[in-house]
Amino acid sequence: MKSVLSIIVTYNFEPWLDKCLSSLLHSSYPTDIIIIDNASQDNTVELIRQNYPQIILLESRVNLGFGKANNLGFAYALDNGYDFVFLVNQDAWVQSNCLAYLTEKPYPKDIGIISPMHYDGTGQALDKGFADYMKQVDANENIVTSPFVNAAFWLIPLFILKQVGGFSPLFYHYGEDSDYVHRLHYHGYKIAVNREAIAYHDRQNRTSDDSRKAFFKREFIYFLTEYANIKYSFPKAFIYAVLASIKKALQAIYKDRYTFVAYLGIALKLMEKTKAVVTTRRANKKTENRYWLKNL
Repeated sequence: MKSVLSIIVTYNFEPWLDKCLSSLLHSSYPTDIIIIDNASQDNTVELIRQNYPQIILLESRVNLGFGKANNLGFAYALDNGYDFVFLVNQDAWVQSNCLAYLTEKPYPKDIGIISPMHYDGTGQALDKGFADYMKQVDANENIVTSPFVNAAFWLIPLFILKQVGGFSPLFYHYGEDSDYVHRLHYHGYKIAVNREAIAYHDRQNRTSDDSRKAFFKREFIYFLTEYANIKYSFPKAFIYAVLASIKKALQAIYKDRYTFVAYLGIALKLMEKTKAVVTTRRANKKTENRYWLKNL
């Protein structure tokens, strides 16, 4: 039986703590669990210590963001010889046989990430984002490949971590999974979805921030993923990121001053990150990439 380390990054985890942890502890396929807590302001840490002493708990005094916190879990898995890591969002839980289906099915050698089906917290419908990804795949197969699946539930073999690396230190929160999938594809691997494995992501009632500030924050993250995308040459990435954001600014120069300034600001922020982007791109093209470990 292959060993699995489930990794949960938490911040104010109380609303989902028992449901999430109980689902993994009652999994028909055994898994160890490590939690990296990003300086929760509620009783997350105390409740884990009191009620779940079997769980490995790493406490950060600051919020490390999603990528760097998960990288601590990846490093623990590498140091302790696990066969898989299983990323689970804190606002999520799994069916008892989910891991069994994910780990015990045979997959082609070019599969680098395996995902269950993502239902919403009601269990009555697919998670909205996941439903969009599944529109692109063959509905008649139990195991299908998808160009992208968000990192709410990723089962990653350790050999992939050794070859592709962990999350890029360029990304603090959001964009990490898109960047990782770009790198996965660059190294010749795909994402598989196992339809028999079921998990639940409780975000159906989450309201999106429709403010202009939030929109341009998302735009910056998008352009940063383009800049870091090693499937492109650097000149092409520069065009798709820096020049594309400048183009958007120029298109708005006489129509909307706020939009003009926001896109110009994005271009400047991207330029400021050029040295870090170049260094990270170079590291991410290598196999046995350990650059991410230097940033823990």
